[in-house]
Amino acid sequence: MQHTYSARAVNCLLASLPDKDLTRFLTACETVDLALGAVLAEPNEPMRQVYFPTGCFISLVSKIDGHDSLEVGLVGDEGMLGVTLVLGVDASPLHALVQGAGKALCMDTASFVHELEASPDLRRVLKRYLYITMQQLAQSATCTHFHRVEARLARWLLTAQDRAHSSSFHVTHECLAYLLGVRRVGITRAATALHNRKLIDYRRGDVTILDRAGLKAASCECYAADKASYARVLG
Repeated sequence: MQHTYSARAVNCLLASLPDKDLTRFLTACETVDLALGAVLAEPNEPMRQVYFPTGCFISLVSKIDGHDSLEVGLVGDEGMLGVTLVLGVDASPLHALVQGAGKALCMDTASFVHELEASPDLRRVLKRYLYITMQQLAQSATCTHFHRVEARLARWLLTAQDRAHSSSFHVTHECLAYLLGVRRVGITRAATALHNRKLIDYRRGDVTILDRAGLKAASCECYAADKASYARVLG
């Protein structure tokens, strides 16, 4: 369905709502600029706001005491942060931080719960998105265990490009090592291999994807599986 709203509504989940539901939802939203590295949620802490990215993307990170952290999900304008509220759970299961700065629609949790109760279409869409999130978390765990760092890095870069809507974005080796749960030297080797194959350009944290088709070929099958599951359930 095509809507005549401004860029505030450019979020795939919200864009699927009927006009009357979307209008009411946007009235209760605030457009915010999210800075790189901003922490939006902490594990087991109450969520005070939910976020629907329109021009940013958010890393979902699992933390275990005494071990390195690991990114298990990346949310952009295809999704939202705070979907567990659909289940009546107001605590975040994961650490959430802004990985790509930009705009998002923000709503306090009380207003969001009210919108859920008022809109069957919103509940339907977000239940489907919750299913996709669960599937992608499982895919991420399997990918981390079985696939090589180079293939996982290619997958991450493709996923980030989808959410950044740009072939260029900023991310350091240190950050990638943190997100993928590997040592920095592993990221350096993987990025160098992709660079030598002329799939990416990488200079002081600035990444440019030069050959998207080649990067897809270098990625593990998890990237295509994630895209297919989203299209099947929410497409």
